[in-house]
Amino acid sequence: MHRLQAARGARLSVTSDPSSSRPSPRYEVPPPPPPRDRRHERAGAVEWTALAAVCIVAICADQLTKSIATRALAIGDPTEVLPFFSLERIRNTGIAFGQLAGQKEIVTVLTLGALVWMVVFFARAGARSPLVPVSIGLLMGGAASNLADRLRAGSVTDFLHLQHWPIFNLADCFIVAGVAILMLELLREERRRSR
Repeated sequence: MHRLQAARGARLSVTSDPSSSRPSPRYEVPPPPPPRDRRHERAGAVEWTALAAVCIVAICADQLTKSIATRALAIGDPTEVLPFFSLERIRNTGIAFGQLAGQKEIVTVLTLGALVWMVVFFARAGARSPLVPVSIGLLMGGAASNLADRLRAGSVTDFLHLQHWPIFNLADCFIVAGVAILMLELLREERRRSR
């Protein structure tokens, strides 16, 4: 019995009671584990390099597709590709999917704030998972590319149109994908810790 209890993690000590010839067992709860050292989760050179690579690729891909759309598509003239998908170029003065249209100053401040938060978060947790540089890189690349368009031209070029969905661009896709990857990874890690 004592071996079974010891295998389960409880420390067993035996003390003798002066009034009894039989030893009485006393069980002690093991101390809680020490607080987790999070220093190993901070981003290092490898993580920062991966982040920069993903971010640069996202920006280049978005700017290239916008440049092609600007040359090939007339504003407001849709080109059907599939029954549920078409190419239609518009100028978006808001954020993703046309939100906050015409509020350039607010959108710029929100975007800059989000970029600063992502840098701080990545510096603290960039090595938590190999998917963190990918997700944050997609987020930063998409946000930075759209921000550059707003500062340069006052609007963003959107040209991808799914039926029953606002017109968007590749940067918006990167942002959505980055959020989804990050949330799934954080949930997976939380479940692993709770076991």
